[in-house]
Amino acid sequence: MVLQAQSGDEQALNDLLFSYSPFMKKVASQVCKRFIDDHDDEYSVALSAFNEAVQKFDQIHNASFLTFAHMVIRRRVIDFIRKESRQAEFSHDFMPAIDPESHNCVADHAASIAYTIKEQDKKRREEIYLYEEKLQEYGLSFGTLVKVSPVHQDARKTSIQIAQLVAETDEYKHYLMDKKKLPIKEIENLVKVSRKTIERNRKYIIAMALLQMSDLHFLKDYLKGWLN
Repeated sequence: MVLQAQSGDEQALNDLLFSYSPFMKKVASQVCKRFIDDHDDEYSVALSAFNEAVQKFDQIHNASFLTFAHMVIRRRVIDFIRKESRQAEFSHDFMPAIDPESHNCVADHAASIAYTIKEQDKKRREEIYLYEEKLQEYGLSFGTLVKVSPVHQDARKTSIQIAQLVAETDEYKHYLMDKKKLPIKEIENLVKVSRKTIERNRKYIIAMALLQMSDLHFLKDYLKGWLN
């Protein structure tokens, strides 16, 4: 995923940032000797540092990505703390004149990246909450999805594509919304899988159809590559 992100795959980068948010907070907390959450400046610094680690990681020279990322985050958070300490020691009146064009462009760029990443992370968490609420309307949960998710990649792809058929066909979509179940008989006549297979993956298909019918754009990105 790191190599994919380095080659310009934004989805791979987003997946990394989302998955390793707890790791970033943990490293920042170790440096600061206190709990770090999404609202702390140190978390923004850690996000930016993790993004930097993704871009600079080298398989040849670095032992492992997480070891390298840990080092980069630690250094950047320490630098941030030192900078904040120095600024606290001097009043604004005694601060030397600084040309923002030459001095702040890199810092501003890093801050912009960190802010964007933080906002995306916030939106993802909001979407996860909304999706969980929608699943509950159909008697489902994330725990259920873990249990019923098809093990084999081909079966998962087929289920997602059946869900796409439901989401994009008004008749099937309304049937699902009104009756809270799949129109299995109708679907069976259109796909090349057995009724037994559809019924076995019913809960997963419903969950994927609900996601595709939603406005949860960040979560829907995870389905790219699986759809027709």
